[in-house]
Amino acid sequence: MEEDPVPNMEDEDDEDELEEEGVFDWLQEEQEVLVSRERPAERSGHIAVTDSGCIFVWGGYKNADAEAAVFTDLYLPKNEVWIYNMETGGWRMQRSEGEVPSSMSGSCGSCVDGVLYLFGGHQARGNSNLVYRLPLRASALRWEKMSELKGLAPTCKDKLGCWVYRNQLAYFGGYGYIAQPGHRGTFALDENSFMGNHAGRGWNNHIHVLDLETSAWSQPITKGDAPSPRAAHACATVANRGYVFGGRYMDQRLNDLYCIDLDTWEWSEMSVPQHGPLGRSWHSFTPVSADHIFLFGGFTTDRDTLSDAWLYCVRKNEWKPLKHEHTERPRLWHTACLGPDGEVFVFGGCANNLLSHQQAAHSNELLVFTVQPKSLVRLCFDAAVLHRKRLELVWDVLPKALLLRLRQRTAGDS
Repeated sequence: MEEDPVPNMEDEDDEDELEEEGVFDWLQEEQEVLVSRERPAERSGHIAVTDSGCIFVWGGYKNADAEAAVFTDLYLPKNEVWIYNMETGGWRMQRSEGEVPSSMSGSCGSCVDGVLYLFGGHQARGNSNLVYRLPLRASALRWEKMSELKGLAPTCKDKLGCWVYRNQLAYFGGYGYIAQPGHRGTFALDENSFMGNHAGRGWNNHIHVLDLETSAWSQPITKGDAPSPRAAHACATVANRGYVFGGRYMDQRLNDLYCIDLDTWEWSEMSVPQHGPLGRSWHSFTPVSADHIFLFGGFTTDRDTLSDAWLYCVRKNEWKPLKHEHTERPRLWHTACLGPDGEVFVFGGCANNLLSHQQAAHSNELLVFTVQPKSLVRLCFDAAVLHRKRLELVWDVLPKALLLRLRQRTAGDS
């Protein structure tokens, strides 16, 4: 698997030794932790989605009291949703209600038509295969458990990927319990997962499709050579194609790139002709245009935390390194969201080796990457804000929509 730092670390001998030596004291119960009311707490293994110019962040885990005798991690409060306004640059926290999911890490979050869909994850009592929906545009955030789903559900797992296409959520791969009869695809058992009398788990390359119109699970019959089982990979959807890069399988973190046609379900391995990114897991892979996907960070087979960025060009089938100003801020198990002006917002994640004897350096920083030229409208907004004192007196002549955006941009300066 890609490791479950909270609460089970059970896949590699050295990690089991760390537990036996008492270096880590992983809590087995959900714990509520106090966080700042001005911005979210540092975290890794969370989810983040965008809607209506905002980023919605939920879940994950953080360090406990730094004064503790042993390194302890706690899940973040399950009823807190943190919202970042990409226009104003401000955070706010909103408490959710209803059928609230358990506190988890490694879940998969997707947004369709203003609704957040949450699947899977790792909680104090193991993996989950439950699905929750959270309408984001309502005045109150109320979770609903989708308990009437038809068809064969995926096994309980975490650290999987998702493609969103035509009102369907197509989940790929992950690390979880032994596959049940009837599941299409390959499951590879992790022999180390039995340590400590735990239930057996492993990697898979299954595809499970949740149709949001019929509320039914299905598994497509795929063609072509499928990727190997894996977890902690990253998926991206471009038009009718789903891409998957990297991830962990057994003791290797991969750098292969696959594509699947979401209409015909045919797999293709993309043989990139020139040097590309190192093999990695716990990275992000974000579509930024109809022709480019942005890759950032991750964790190598040698347990190095990465800060490199790449752009994959779909049309040319080539990788290009991207220069940026965050080379001293490595990240793994972070989230990345595309903003309305073409910027990528990377939030949270861990800045060091998550599996070492040192305390994990979880982050609550927001890193912004410019991956394409700013639009003319954005440049005009930036100039208007920069020269606000000279121009504000004539802002009222602007169309209402533009005036509202300017007011939002400068709300924190008043």
